[in-house]
Amino acid sequence: MTKGKKKPITRNKLLAIAGVGWLFDALDVGILSFVIAALAVDWNLTPTEMGWIGSINSIGMAVGALAFGLMADRFGRKAVFMWTLVIFSVASGLSALTTTLAAFMVLRFFVGMGLGGELPVASTLVSESVAPKERGRVVVLLESFWAGGWLLAAIISYFVIPTYGWRVALILTAIPAFYAIYLRISLPDSPKYEANKSKRQSIWKNIQSVWKKEYAKSTLMLWIVWFMVVFSYYGMFLWLPSVMVMKGFSMIQSFEYVLIMTLAQLPGYFTAAWIIEKVGRKFVLSLYLLGTAVSALTFGFADTTAMLLVSGMFLSFFNLGAWGALYAYTPENYPTIIRGTGSGMAASVGRLGGIFGPLLVGMLTARSIDISSIFTIFTIAIVIAIIAIIFLGKETKQLEID
Repeated sequence: MTKGKKKPITRNKLLAIAGVGWLFDALDVGILSFVIAALAVDWNLTPTEMGWIGSINSIGMAVGALAFGLMADRFGRKAVFMWTLVIFSVASGLSALTTTLAAFMVLRFFVGMGLGGELPVASTLVSESVAPKERGRVVVLLESFWAGGWLLAAIISYFVIPTYGWRVALILTAIPAFYAIYLRISLPDSPKYEANKSKRQSIWKNIQSVWKKEYAKSTLMLWIVWFMVVFSYYGMFLWLPSVMVMKGFSMIQSFEYVLIMTLAQLPGYFTAAWIIEKVGRKFVLSLYLLGTAVSALTFGFADTTAMLLVSGMFLSFFNLGAWGALYAYTPENYPTIIRGTGSGMAASVGRLGGIFGPLLVGMLTARSIDISSIFTIFTIAIVIAIIAIIFLGKETKQLEID
């Protein structure tokens, strides 16, 4: 059992290892939003077909979040984290070789599976490995790597796709497969998971436990919040370059403006990380979602370049700060033996929202519905999430998790 007694990893090293994996996840999702805009030109896709690309990715994410979340409680956080990274990296690289929409979508399903499983498992691993007084801040900082991935995606898309094509951009996202080998060697499992191995239950028992009386209210709240947040996020951000084109900008211009908007994600994360241990999870999550709602409404009705850029930057700032708080908050609502299951199931329900968001935009734009009306729908969804947090959520700031 020397493996279980391995010297604990430092906080910064854990953050770096998990964070780089998170960055590559974001790179893949970010690249997809730009690739969809390029594919629409290359393959003459309809708005509905464009919506399905984003939605098939989310179907895979829903399956992956559920399956790998359940497996994380049975086989450990480290192993599942590594498996998911390999799956989405290989599938992403292969998707660059496709010549038909059907083949591309099949591979995007597997990309989504790996991605959907990795995110809740990584946040659970980090949450269980850090002291209560800094746990929320560290998980939000982990989420900040997402902004780095999106920024890298925007840079690659701006400089690579117009000149070398979308296939080269996708091949670049396959790099994490090599990183996964390093993960296998250097990353220890969660100390809390190792300490609770003897208490492991069957997968079915874990699913039932999430709805026990003491966790049912938190589970309901998390499912509502995850669904609404993911529904609005993927509906808005996967379509962001395409929406800019619809508003009259060229594809290269839209890539440039989205790159500028993406820069605002980093201060969103860092401010959320700074205050989350001071004022608590509920307040930070509610505040940043409120900012997201106002920014989304403003972006939808924007009719000048300046208003589009400013509202888009605030949308990135508040929405990604909220994501950081949500990933910090979710694992803290469950004990160690069902933490992967609870986090994975909440994320899986959220990914169902990610299926409908891009599809909704595709269907409504095909019917010539205004972008302002579409973004109003996303604003309402975010408000519903805020109400659920206020009335159903509990504060978990610096709570000792067993």
